[in-house]
Amino acid sequence: MVAAARASDPEIDLLIPADDVADPEFSIVIPALNEELTISDFIAWCQEGMRKAGVRGEILIVDSSKDRTAELALAGGARVLKTPKRGLGRAYLDALPFIRGKYVLMGDCDCTYDFRELGPFVEKFRGGAEFIMGSRFRGYIEPGSMPPLHRYLGTPVTTFILNVIFSSRFSDIHCGMRGITRDALARMDLRSQSWEYASEMVLKSVHMALRTEEVPIRFLKDREGRLSHHKRSGWFSPWQAAWINLRAMFVYGADFFLYKPGLIVLVLGLLLTLPLSFGTVTVGPITFSLHWMWLGVSLSILGLQCVFMGILTQVFFDYSGEVTKRWFSRFPYTRTVGIAAALFGGGVALTTLLAVSYLRHGYRLPDVSPTNHLGVTGLLLMILGFMTFTFTLLLHSTAVAVRRR
Repeated sequence: MVAAARASDPEIDLLIPADDVADPEFSIVIPALNEELTISDFIAWCQEGMRKAGVRGEILIVDSSKDRTAELALAGGARVLKTPKRGLGRAYLDALPFIRGKYVLMGDCDCTYDFRELGPFVEKFRGGAEFIMGSRFRGYIEPGSMPPLHRYLGTPVTTFILNVIFSSRFSDIHCGMRGITRDALARMDLRSQSWEYASEMVLKSVHMALRTEEVPIRFLKDREGRLSHHKRSGWFSPWQAAWINLRAMFVYGADFFLYKPGLIVLVLGLLLTLPLSFGTVTVGPITFSLHWMWLGVSLSILGLQCVFMGILTQVFFDYSGEVTKRWFSRFPYTRTVGIAAALFGGGVALTTLLAVSYLRHGYRLPDVSPTNHLGVTGLLLMILGFMTFTFTLLLHSTAVAVRRR
């Protein structure tokens, strides 16, 4: 006998098996799309894995199939959440209100991930881990289970890129078998609807400073007669998934391209500008003239813009509040606006000298004059002052807009 519960979303139904588990500690949450070939064995694997691990758990299948997947899952003792086909990431978003366990394990129900071996995940969770990545490369990859393009190029390269951007140490960021506490999953506030949910989860785990572990897993090849979802979608699907995941990395890792590079460019720009404020400087065979000064001005503006954007990006992804607190202490409103006004006022004074020189020389500037250099420095100070003022406004308004409970 099967019970059904209507969710707040009219397009979602929860089907509950007769032998439902009460008060589970562990929830296995799996999206499914036309997996009647493997679903029964997968449910049996999960039950065997939980029994061997000594954990009381539930199996929640988020199903948008047109075949007998839901029927077979229910018969095996799993809860089934019937949803429209809206994407892999959306399936987990739909499932969140129905997850009862303290610990959540994700994966695929195609019997490629060996859910008969759940002990390492349970052990890590009970040891305090908040996010656990399975690693096929540290475990076992059955011959023929992973295409060479994925095994030797796609996964290693994208994993390397993510580790460089986020200073992390993952070995297999695309492994679908992963665990997370329900509390962390709720706080993570996932937004991705499709494949990129996997990268978003990894990236946010870094931003949130979750206690993260990796466990080796067994990865098996597809059952005979079953095509993976990538193969069903065509040859372009893996490339599209790779690009979607890279896009997520760059969006969530924007600070990598902004703050530190911006500091370097800003310092270089100031070194080219400020020493030339009173005239040309010759170093060996190179004479640094007004043209070098304009290059320094350009670099200074670009660098400061990147620094300010990098700081705002850090605030966007600050889940603890510590980063925002630090930047507020460095850019208090009154003091920073005062500094910005002083920079702007100093710039106005220097450019006024340039304007006076322009008028005295009959509406033309002399070819060689220290006033020309001071005027360029003045323009830079005015721009930096105005940028600092507007950044201060943005920082304080952004912190209010993204403030989290």
